[in-house]
Amino acid sequence: MLRRLSLRDFVIVDALEVELDGGFSVLTGETGAGKSILVDALQLALGSRGDAGVVREGAARAEIGAEFDPPPSLATWLEEAGFEAHDTLLLRRTIDAQGKSRAWINGSAATVAQLREAAEHLVDIHGQHAWQSLTRGAAVRALLDAYAGIDAAPLAAAWQQWKAAGEALEKARGAQADLERERERLAWQIGELDKLAPGTDEWDELEAEHKRLANAQALLDAARRALDAVAEADENAEALAGRAIDALESVADFDRALAEVAEVLQGAQVQLQDAAHTLNGYLGRTELDPQRLAALDERLAAWLSLARRYRRPPAELPALLAQWKDELRSLDAATDLAALEQQLQRAQAGFDKLAKEVSKARKTAAPRLAASVTQAMQQLGMAGGRFEVALVAQEAPQSFGLESAEFLVAGHAGSTPRPLAKVASGGELSRIALAIAVTTSQLENDEQAAGTLIFDEIDAGVGGAVAETVGKLMKQLGRDRQVLAVTHLPQVAACADHHFVVSKAARGGRTRSEVAPVAGEARVAEIARMLGGERLSGTSLAHAQEMLAHGSARSRR
Repeated sequence: MLRRLSLRDFVIVDALEVELDGGFSVLTGETGAGKSILVDALQLALGSRGDAGVVREGAARAEIGAEFDPPPSLATWLEEAGFEAHDTLLLRRTIDAQGKSRAWINGSAATVAQLREAAEHLVDIHGQHAWQSLTRGAAVRALLDAYAGIDAAPLAAAWQQWKAAGEALEKARGAQADLERERERLAWQIGELDKLAPGTDEWDELEAEHKRLANAQALLDAARRALDAVAEADENAEALAGRAIDALESVADFDRALAEVAEVLQGAQVQLQDAAHTLNGYLGRTELDPQRLAALDERLAAWLSLARRYRRPPAELPALLAQWKDELRSLDAATDLAALEQQLQRAQAGFDKLAKEVSKARKTAAPRLAASVTQAMQQLGMAGGRFEVALVAQEAPQSFGLESAEFLVAGHAGSTPRPLAKVASGGELSRIALAIAVTTSQLENDEQAAGTLIFDEIDAGVGGAVAETVGKLMKQLGRDRQVLAVTHLPQVAACADHHFVVSKAARGGRTRSEVAPVAGEARVAEIARMLGGERLSGTSLAHAQEMLAHGSARSRR
């Protein structure tokens, strides 16, 4: 729930901090005092759109902070979004005089979109024009689905899969001739390269072997001359090195420097012997092979011919063949109309199954929701009124399922239910919206429901005994959830567990708005003001005390 809300340089607020508790809290004040300022500020902290107009005149920026007890449902989201989890959840947002906005969650920079995602777990706000959203089909359907515990996301995903499968099939049918021609071309090209069967590293190996065989005679001649010079000619390097070693060893005892030179020559003589051994082996293994050379010439010519035909370097032919085979497999899949039709049928069957399950859940939930709202309407001055949830079958399936939903209302006994948008009375619309809000708020899944409910002058247009019922219903909600209401009705305010008064005063030539908790005599005076205006009389004070006593008695029951 919401624990603390702080404002700085927001509209006509210099600095303000409000600490809130559980239960039912009300905000009251004179007309124009700015009762909705706290709600407006909270909505900004929760990611609503803001501009430079919210910055107090003369200030550099407006700053709003909201501290919550984090609900369990938010833990996974915080982890996935990369925010640290603490015992408290702190949302902070600033908007400067140029309209630039910045946001933080638990001290880490966040986007406004992330504030909105977090808000879904924290607060549910019902404004004084809440009924307007109830005339829109998508909002009505979403409300019914939430009441029924329906997750519509899998249904929408199945719809997209069905749609994509249908588009793929239609595309394949329309392009069948072109695809078949492309397939034949690829198959012919692949056949050409398959005849060559180019190995991955074969081109480099062919070139190296061809170069060796083409120069085999020159290689043999060079090896023979080298062997003669090293070891087999009358005057060869190995023999000459031996003579040099003998000459130096005969005088090595007289000078150590010559002995070291002799050792170097001995090493050179060993290396010459190794070279001679290697050259002998090379001459024994290497021979002219004109048949192998001719075969290499033929294969290299085939590589070069295909490389020129397809305008690729010869070494890239193996990769080109693999690419064409991949493309052919894709074309085979695209031209396999039977497979595409089966895929479409599977996607349609998957959507149909989910859609029927959703329809069944909606048909079960619609009369339950209607009965609950109808019951609430009786308490809100609409005796004999009736609320219905109409499910209208679609001509064709949609992403949201097989039916749309519409709210119908009969304002009094004997009247025919009509679409909510055609109910003329603004007071009736507000009361119906309140009845729906109360009903759906009471029955939401506790783990998924927002912990804080806010009613921003949703009780406009009601009064008398109905107003008292509104207060009682909100107090009832406050037993399970934190409820904050902005109201002008003393009957509602008298039922609250906590009462805050918004006041406006001029200081230093500027108007400032303040919020303060009231209790005891101060609260009696505020209820009396709401009853009879600024001039408090003994009668209005006595009436206020009586209302507060009744409200307190209800809380103890």
